Amino acid sequence: MPVLALFVEQLVQWRYGVAGAVGLLLISVGFETRSHRALSAGAVLLALLVAGPAL
Repeated sequence: MPVLALFVEQLVQWRYGVAGAVGLLLISVGFETRSHRALSAGAVLLALLVAGPAL
């Protein structure tokens, strides 16, 4: 499982840069600490990065 998480993190950072890595970090921290605020902030950040070119 940690190898898969590392691969996904590298893929997101390669595709979306540092902001993508921060969004993924916020999602993982929010999931581990059960913080809805951090989880939502990470999800919104990744959604904005993904939808950015379409806007």
